[in-house]
Amino acid sequence: MELQRRQDQYLPEKKGQKRKLEDEIEEDDPDISVPSGDVKQALLSDVGVQVNILNSAFSWSEADRAAAKRATHVLAELAKNEEVVNVIVEGGAVPALVKHLQAPPSLESDRGSKPYEHEVEKGCAFALGLLAVKPEHQQLIVDTGALSHLVDLLKRYKSGSISRAVNSVIRRAADAITNLAHENSSIKTRVRVEGGIPPLVELLDFTDTKVQRAAAGALRTLAFKNDENKNQIVECNALPTLILMLRSEDAAIHYEAVGVIGNLVHSSPNIKKEVLLAGALQPVIGLLSSCCSESQREAALLLGQFAATDSDCKVHIVQRGAVPPLIEMLQSPDVQLREMSAFALGRLAQDAHNQAGIAHNGGIVPLLKLLDSKIGSLQHNAAFALYGLADNEDNVSDFIRVGGVQKLQDGEFIVQATKDCVAKTLKRLEEKIHGRVLSHLLYLMRVGEKAVQRRVALALAHLCSPDDQRNIFIDSNGLELLIGILGSTSLKQQNDGAVALYKLANKALTLSPVDAAPPSPTPQVYLGEQYVNSPTLSDVTFLVEGRRFFAHRICLLASSDAFRAMFDGGYREKDARDIEIPNIRWEVFELMMRFVYTGSIEITVDIAQDLLRAADQYLLEGLKRLCEYTIAQDISLENVSSMYELSEAFNAASLRHTCILFILQQFEKLSARPGHTHLVQRILPEIRIYFAKALTKPNLHNQRP
Repeated sequence: MELQRRQDQYLPEKKGQKRKLEDEIEEDDPDISVPSGDVKQALLSDVGVQVNILNSAFSWSEADRAAAKRATHVLAELAKNEEVVNVIVEGGAVPALVKHLQAPPSLESDRGSKPYEHEVEKGCAFALGLLAVKPEHQQLIVDTGALSHLVDLLKRYKSGSISRAVNSVIRRAADAITNLAHENSSIKTRVRVEGGIPPLVELLDFTDTKVQRAAAGALRTLAFKNDENKNQIVECNALPTLILMLRSEDAAIHYEAVGVIGNLVHSSPNIKKEVLLAGALQPVIGLLSSCCSESQREAALLLGQFAATDSDCKVHIVQRGAVPPLIEMLQSPDVQLREMSAFALGRLAQDAHNQAGIAHNGGIVPLLKLLDSKIGSLQHNAAFALYGLADNEDNVSDFIRVGGVQKLQDGEFIVQATKDCVAKTLKRLEEKIHGRVLSHLLYLMRVGEKAVQRRVALALAHLCSPDDQRNIFIDSNGLELLIGILGSTSLKQQNDGAVALYKLANKALTLSPVDAAPPSPTPQVYLGEQYVNSPTLSDVTFLVEGRRFFAHRICLLASSDAFRAMFDGGYREKDARDIEIPNIRWEVFELMMRFVYTGSIEITVDIAQDLLRAADQYLLEGLKRLCEYTIAQDISLENVSSMYELSEAFNAASLRHTCILFILQQFEKLSARPGHTHLVQRILPEIRIYFAKALTKPNLHNQRP
């Protein structure tokens, strides 16, 4: 799965930059309170005062420099409140601040010391950086000419006078460039055109770590989704220094460095190769164990990018020790850490050499737990990693042993892509249930802990081939395990067992629900419709509810053992001309006789149960099966229990099959109804009989003609 580095991923970074600018302001800076009353007018007035000061104090006189420094700090303090930034811009602060990014012109009288050198420029860069936090002001600031001055500020260290003030102005300039270019592709390009990238790369080697960090932060932003900027950063030989920064003990340094490298390699295969050749792989892997969660996150994302297309690199990452810390990160309370580690493992798991190693190091269980996440991207990264692991035969038993199949089946997946990925994972597992994998699973089913035995039986019910069902569920006792689960005290386990048995029933074709009325079980010769209740050649008469029904002994003798016993045995009906039929309604008897004469009748639901009783009494198996089929069409949650009782009362095997399958299929819904537990206990012995019979019959569908 290709994980895009989303632009919104950088929103927290932008806010963090603003906080950093605020936190690092000097302690002696004044506290400026927002005027009360008509806030906007008061602000506009205050901003106007400061703008006028800046416009009139552009000289090296000590008074002008002090006034300009004070004005820039007042504007910066006001700009910390994002709610008033628009008012500051409206008040004309941007041109005044941009003007003071450069030093005033030097006159003959200005020779000697320069008061507040670098201080005013630093304050202006700081204020403009705060104003640039709002995207709508970025272009205005750039169009006013800020970029060229900010780039010049980056070069101030070349003057030879390295001091705290110089370091601060350089850092503020880099921070301002970062905020101006944030999510603005045209300004990123303008920074390059203005020559901003080479000095930023040089500043990576600066002695002041805060300057290093600020320069790296700017390069990180400039490299994001801008190929020309990426190429120039690499051409300026930034990679060796960035890779050294990865090894820094300062978390802020290695966090920015890994972020720059991540943006450089994203969607840039050639730069990715250069980064790897420059020796980035091991220090990036080392950052997985950093105390800085942001660095860990970026390192995991970067490793996923390294592993995207290069199979050798996938193997090298694992060989160099990335898997254990990545698996540990899967269990972090930090959601982003979990997601990035799952992303990296997903990429690594697409290589056959890595799959067994990730599973051996304990990766399956935490990845399965991530499927419970309510975050779609996190779910999907975990699912993709599991999809890779399922490709290795050595992992299948581990998947099943820890309940992975049930987890995949039960998961509530947010996006369709994840659902598709999970379906493919289950298919992969199913394709591997044979040979040594099946032998290992059968071994676990014999000697494993009870919970493991049950998980294996549940999984095999879903995944095994029909050809292996007898071996698994009869010869290896899998059926008893499933029945034991169905009889558990846990409703969840009962439902899992029911689902598994229903799946098994569908595979065992003889237990599939009846989908058509069955034919008569034995070939018969029928007199035909014209002889039904016809006196023609009639030699026996039945009295039903006081009405005569004309019949023919030869037809009755051929229809069932019950009629043969009636006319050939020692019963009084043998020689009787009129035979009284008690306890059967006329329409039921007539319909039964119509079947005897024709072998085919239409049965409605309202008469089916009475007709079943009559068919059972007179041993008419063909009619009985037709009745069972009709009754089965009417099974519901409300009546399945009574239907099962009916099947027992009249030994209606087909109806009993259908009731059992309906109970298994609708188990979860039935479990909420009264009498559920009694019903389950009642059908357990019958389930054992039915499945034992079905799973030992030859599969006629697989036999050659």
